Amino acid sequence: MSDLCDRSAVELAAMIRGREVSAREVLAASLQRIAAVNPQLNAVVTLVPELAEQWATAADDAVARGDDLGPLHGLPVLHKDLEATAGIRTTFGSPLFRDFVPDVDGSTVERLRAAGAVTLGKTNTPEFGAGSQTFNSVFGATRNPYDTGRTCGGSSGGAAVALSTGMVSIADGSDMGGSLRNPASFCNLVGLRPSAGRVPSWPTRTPWSPLPTAGAMARTVDDLALQMQALAGPDPRVPISLPDHGSVFASVIEQPLDDLAELRVAWTPDLGLPTDADVRDALSFVPDRLSDLGCRVSEDAPDLSDAGDVFQVLRAWHFELTAGEWYDRSPDQLKDTVRWNVELARSLDLTDHARAAARHADIVERVRRFFERYDVLALPVAQVSPFPVEIEWPTEVEGVTMTTYIDWMRSCSDISVTGCPAMSMPAGFTPGGLPVGVQFVGRPHGDVELLRFAKAWERAVPAGRVRATFDAV
Repeated sequence: MSDLCDRSAVELAAMIRGREVSAREVLAASLQRIAAVNPQLNAVVTLVPELAEQWATAADDAVARGDDLGPLHGLPVLHKDLEATAGIRTTFGSPLFRDFVPDVDGSTVERLRAAGAVTLGKTNTPEFGAGSQTFNSVFGATRNPYDTGRTCGGSSGGAAVALSTGMVSIADGSDMGGSLRNPASFCNLVGLRPSAGRVPSWPTRTPWSPLPTAGAMARTVDDLALQMQALAGPDPRVPISLPDHGSVFASVIEQPLDDLAELRVAWTPDLGLPTDADVRDALSFVPDRLSDLGCRVSEDAPDLSDAGDVFQVLRAWHFELTAGEWYDRSPDQLKDTVRWNVELARSLDLTDHARAAARHADIVERVRRFFERYDVLALPVAQVSPFPVEIEWPTEVEGVTMTTYIDWMRSCSDISVTGCPAMSMPAGFTPGGLPVGVQFVGRPHGDVELLRFAKAWERAVPAGRVRATFDAV
């Protein structure tokens, strides 16, 4: 039964539809794998096996009746603990919400359940998703399966570890400054930050903001595309949502891009940011491999020199809206970085926001023009490899001091400001065996084309097939 955990989501979904295996059998395999590996890794923080059994039974009954089935029918799924789940504890990684049980599902949960997925529980996240290191005072730290002394990244770190170790084949996540891409890179997975509005998030206090977005991680591009069929699509509750239905992602699976000839790829080894040598070395082959695949590769990048400042202003505004009231009520219950973000927001005035808005518009226009000359931008996902789990965030990269807890991950957060789709793809490993991902950025709204490009990369570069091995309990 345990071999079911190592099958892809696409395979499992087909097996359930074809009655080769039942949803209850797949669920039992997931629970068995979680029991074996989660005690060491702390990826899953809330389990609801009784509810999951009821939903899996209902999924099997639907197959038996010959009902129309969604793309994720019968697949166990774990939800990030920032996503509201009706009747299931949702802590946001905060002691303030240690025992909070929402009465509504978030839109991501709604869509996955509507597509037939079986909710199994929640995955660990840093407090309010702040920082790309998954730890909090409620559940502790989540560890990297490639080296349990290292971080798995964040903030979708629990989801990444659950996927990497086969606890589930699909798991949702979210991304503001790299929260899908960094853990995907650190855990040798595929992670997509979709175009702003591609995957609407509700409920939200920032319905107009292009910065935070829901998205997906997976072990393969096809599995990610399968999940995006359920997640993507318009939502009248979210004004920036895009009109395209999620079914457009079926073409990634059904019509792979076999020929990359003449695609124009811009490659930058660092985006002008300090980047550790082990990351540079692990990715040094990327431009040559892209050339071998037929791409026309040039070393180039858009001007994102002011993206860091714009991101900090937009992020501070977001934290004031989402955590400001808790700062006023219980500041001692918030971790330092969350308090800092709220305090930064309150130190800014309307002129600061106006300048940030103007510079943001300039960046979007520069990037639009950049993608008139190129089809894809390639660069590192993270500026560092997975660091010791005891460290909250790297304070120095390549000898350069990092002033804030965001600075070490600007290779992701600067890209967030562009609104373009961006994904992490497995690429290589450090000499110590730690995963290093390459980031591919597509044209505005070019999510499907980006996934098709990434699938061609996946076929040519076998790094993603190297799974972590460690002694389970």
